[in-house]
Order: sequence, then C-alpha cells, then structure tokens
Amino acid sequence: MKGSEGLLATAAAAGVDICFANPGTTEIPLVEAFDQVPGMRAVLGLSEGVVTGAADGYGRMTGTPALTLLHLGPGFANGIANLHNARRARTPIINLIGEHASWHQAADAPLHSDIESLAKPVSGWVGRTSSTAAAAGEFAEAYLAALRTRLPATLIAAADHMWSQGAMPVAVPAAPERPQVDEQRIAEIAKVLSAGRRPVLLLGGQAVESAEGIRTAARIAATVGAEVLAERGSARMERGPGIPPVRTLPYFPEAVTEAFEGFSDLILVGARTPVSFFGYRGQPSHPLPDGIKVHELADTDADALRALAALAEATGSAAEEPPHAKRPEVANPSGPLDANAIAAAIVLTQPEHAIIVNEGVSSSAAYPAIADAAPAHCELSQTGGAIGMGMPVATGAAIACPDRAVINLQADGSAAYTAQALWTQARESLNVITVICSNSRYRILDQELQRAGIDDPGAAAASMTSLGDPALEWQAVARGFGVPAQRATTGEELLAALRHAHAEPGPHLIEAVL
Repeated sequence: MKGSEGLLATAAAAGVDICFANPGTTEIPLVEAFDQVPGMRAVLGLSEGVVTGAADGYGRMTGTPALTLLHLGPGFANGIANLHNARRARTPIINLIGEHASWHQAADAPLHSDIESLAKPVSGWVGRTSSTAAAAGEFAEAYLAALRTRLPATLIAAADHMWSQGAMPVAVPAAPERPQVDEQRIAEIAKVLSAGRRPVLLLGGQAVESAEGIRTAARIAATVGAEVLAERGSARMERGPGIPPVRTLPYFPEAVTEAFEGFSDLILVGARTPVSFFGYRGQPSHPLPDGIKVHELADTDADALRALAALAEATGSAAEEPPHAKRPEVANPSGPLDANAIAAAIVLTQPEHAIIVNEGVSSSAAYPAIADAAPAHCELSQTGGAIGMGMPVATGAAIACPDRAVINLQADGSAAYTAQALWTQARESLNVITVICSNSRYRILDQELQRAGIDDPGAAAASMTSLGDPALEWQAVARGFGVPAQRATTGEELLAALRHAHAEPGPHLIEAVL
C-alpha cells in the first residue's frame, strides 16, 4: 500500500468515515487514495473555515471525530478560527495537514511555514509522520488523542510519506472512557447541598448535551432547594417537552453577576467558573457576586453524567420526578420583523428533532428565551467567539444527521465570513435552512460602543459597524452558490417562507430583514 492508502484504511477501520477537505498539491496522494480505500466519504469545502467548522458540527452531533484535509500551513491557518471554536466546544477532530516532501522542507519553498506553531493553540495533540511505514500508526495516535482529550488533534503528513509504497493499516485500540469523579468529591458536594443554604448548579459540556443530565440536575435541585443554570455557549444543548427548562447565562458581565445574586454556593458540573467575554473597565474577569462559594463536582474532562447520578443518590433525589415547568406560549409574529419575531417564527415551524445552529450574535438570545415552547430539538451555540461558525457547523451537523432538519439562525455579518458553506450544502443536497438576521450592521459593535460611552460615534467609527453601503444581496449570494432564496420583511412572510422551505428537500436561505 501507499502511505496515503494505509492511513485512510486505518481511519475507515476506526470508524472515521467522513473527510471535509480543501486539498492542494501536497495532498494529491491522499486525494487519489479516496478512490482506492472504501468506506471514506470526501466532502469538498470552498474555504478552509468551512472545512473545519463542518468537522466541528459533525463531531458535536456524533461525538466521533471527522477528518479534515488541509493544504500546508497557510491552508490550515485559514481554518484556525473555527478550530478555536471546536477547541472550546471540546469537539474531537483529526486535522490532516499536507506537508512538503521531507527532502524539500529545508529548501524554504514559498508555502513553507512553521505548522506546529500554528497548530498547537487549537490542538490537544500535534504530530508528524516519520515514514511511510509508520504513518498509519501515527494516525492511530492522533485518533486516540482526539478522543482522549476531546480536542482537535493535528497530524502533519509529508507528501513523500504518502506517495511511497510500504504501508499497512493498523488496528486502533478502543477509545478511553471519561475519568470518574471520586466518591469523596460526591460526598463533599452532597454536604454542601444539604447545608440549608441557597445553591445553584451550573451545567456545561456533557451535562447539557444529554437530556438525562438535565433531568438529573433538576431532580437534585428540586430536592435540595437549588436552581439550575447552563453556561453560555454550550456546544450542544438538548431541549424539549420532556426536559426541564434551564436558563442560560447572559452575555454581559453585569447581567451574569445579577443572575447569581442571592445564591450561596455555585456547583460546577462540566462547566467552568463563569468568565466575562472581555475585560471591561471596572468589571472583574469572573463576574460573580461577593460571598458566593465555588465548588466543582465534575471538570470538563470528567464523566459529568455519572457524577450527577451519584449525587442524586447521595441527596436522595434519584427516585424523584423531575419538575414540570409551564411551557412558554408563542404567538404568530406579525408586522415588521425583530429578533423576537424571527425566533417565534422558527419555534412555530420547526419540526420534531430539529437541530438549531445559533449564530445570531446580537439576535442570538431571542431564540433560547422561547425555545422550550418548541418540539424536542438540540441547539448548537457559538462556543469560542470566533464568528463565521454558523453556516459551516450547520453543514457538518446536516451530514452527521441526514434525517433531521437543520435550521441555522445566522447573523448577516458573521455569515459573510463563510458564505461558501452554501455551495457545499447545495452540492451535498443538505436539508439546511439558513435564516439570515439581516440588519446590515455589526449590531453587537454598536452595543459595545454604547457601553464604552460613545453614543454618537464619528464617521469612521460608524463606518466600521455598518454593512449597508453597499448592502449585502443575500438572495443573489445564495443563488450564486446554488441555494434557493427568499426575502421576508414581516412575520407573516417569514412564517410562509419557513413552511415552504421545510416542505422542500435540500438547502434554502431566507433573508429576514430587521
């Protein structure tokens, strides 16, 4: 076998059956190998940000790593922003980066770069192939590292190691289990919860990715007189009629502090201590009220579900019925659109088990506020703050779950970063509905200017928050990439457009004008 064939055969045998790719000359041996190795599907993205974001969406929905194929350091650099988000989402991904032939690397060719330095900040593991014979085993190391760390793993593959003969696939060991929380920690947290104070459980990671995790936390809270919150920017959060509603932490630090006012103890369950997105003057990095004590039940690596189950036993709440909250009522939106009207239209039309990819940015909070009125679904959020994840993540989620509708609630400014994902959606006939929140502004920057005391920005500052000169023609953009598009300016038009899009297979884009 060639090195490329041995590597892909190892990947396919391990269950890695999808590769999101934007290859170049150094990856030609791997491009050829996709026709020689059965069981591996290649999906082309027109930009590397689409490739890495799609791998993130795929991994969030399956829990298993997709492969990315990227062209040398500059190609990888183009995809780093969405790998930053994937690292914050704790998504297992295997990045396969083509490298110059081993004997050509010292020549400092135009595309030569320090790939390791690029990869380390967004990877839990970085390695290089050392020979044709060893490449399959080195891929197996990357695969296990991605599952062990739940972070992207990056393997740099020299072209001559891929085109040369002498490779054989290797068996990949079973994935390691998550570390367990020890009994002493469970007992300590149970003691805190039974002390008669006012605790709050903050869920993140695995604890909100599972409906059972949310139910268990709600049982515990109801028994001990606590409340349950979810950290902002969860990689995946389950919601539905059988799942107790959980409030998500707000964005700005003052609001986070207010959300925790009156609580005595904060119990972290797969979550980190809340941190402000930015350092604001006069605000602490960790916006918690004075006097609240922070305790960790399970860190982001640990098995939070088993820890919650054990804590439920320790607090006598395992047999309790989870509390039932009244679902919000949502009326049909009418008249001119705003963020609340867009969210209402999505909730009222989304089918059972839809996947909501939320990169609304300034409009993002409107949907979670009423999402508990919708049928069972999950929401994939912006985890790392690098905008441009919505369209690519929706693409990967649709490939991971072809039997589920995917709805991308998408800000217009961030959509412009990775609009090329529409082409992949069209090429693969993916059931993705993109709803563009079209206000022709970076609205979040308008809010930040106001927070900085700039109520009347000058011409230069105002020009850097406006997308209106010229206006983005989203219907033309979508159709140019092969995706049907409509425009809605009222609640009635948006409802009709969503119903039409759900009734037809394949991707659709709806520009919702705010």
